[in-house]
Amino acid sequence: MSTGTDTTALAAAGLTAPDAPAGTARPTVPPAARKTPAPAGTAPAGAPIDETSAPAGTAPARAPGDEAPAPAGTDWARTPAGTAPGGAPAEAGPGPGGKVPAGARTKSAAAAVVRVLKAVAVRTAAILALIALWEIAPRAGLVDATFLPPLSEVAVAWWGLAADGQLADHTQASLIRSFGGFGIAVAVAVPLGLLIGWYRPLADFLGPLLEVFRNTAALALLPVFVLLLGIGETSKVSIVVYACLWPVLLNTISAVRNADPTLIRLARSMDLSTPRLFQKVILPASVPAIFTGIRLAGAVSILVLVAAEMIGAKAGLGFLINASQFNFAIPQMYAGIITISAIGVAFNQLLVSVERRLSLWRVPA
Repeated sequence: MSTGTDTTALAAAGLTAPDAPAGTARPTVPPAARKTPAPAGTAPAGAPIDETSAPAGTAPARAPGDEAPAPAGTDWARTPAGTAPGGAPAEAGPGPGGKVPAGARTKSAAAAVVRVLKAVAVRTAAILALIALWEIAPRAGLVDATFLPPLSEVAVAWWGLAADGQLADHTQASLIRSFGGFGIAVAVAVPLGLLIGWYRPLADFLGPLLEVFRNTAALALLPVFVLLLGIGETSKVSIVVYACLWPVLLNTISAVRNADPTLIRLARSMDLSTPRLFQKVILPASVPAIFTGIRLAGAVSILVLVAAEMIGAKAGLGFLINASQFNFAIPQMYAGIITISAIGVAFNQLLVSVERRLSLWRVPA
């Protein structure tokens, strides 16, 4: 093959012929076709790296994203565990396979236990202080132990009532009356409150009547219920229904009236019917306010029932407290009071749990 042909071939490959004859014109290579020779020990872009072809003492080229080479003279075999080359501490992280080291898991579990214990201590500090004061004050003579016995004596009396079955019988009678009246009140007040809050003519018609009855105390009407319905179970359940009706009704009306008008307009623009509008917009938006009224009604149902059971009842926690007072069995009286308080707290926590379950759509503050 001729010399000119060889020169042309070398020029096309991006190389130059150093020993071209004098007077021979070198072919012009376009700038885009010119290549800069790669440094020793590196490979052209896109070409596989051949580590065996690198000059002695040179590290082979690495693809983008590979780790940086170790500094010269670094002996990886002699580097202490948990440190980076050069003596710098290595960052803690998951071990091989993405697993968290056992020590890190133990520390996180211990921190979680400490947080739980702190939360429990904060929540129970006031209760523990009251228990200690109740036990110490009568024994120290700060109050008359006859009328306020130490808490340990009250606990013994409570255990005695529970052991002979009296406490269970009285508690059962009170719960049946209280929860029965509470359930009837909620079943009546929620639908009625939705209607009154949604339909303005109905609210205008029933508004004055509601204002009269909601400002009349339930216990003030107890003699009326006893005269009209007798001293049996009907009067006691009815007074609970009356007392529980107003907190639920008024909070439901307020919840419907304060529903977001933007959401209501959007729902109407989607041609939702009134039942679907209540299901998708009004009820979810009203749940917090409705449950506020329901929780108030739950507390009222127990308090009013105790007062009702003190008149003409033969069983119930109110009857137990009243009878213990007349018989001067003061520890048993306080045992009944503590039982009522425990039932009220448990019932309130139950309602809070139901409210949270029905309000999962809410964004936490």
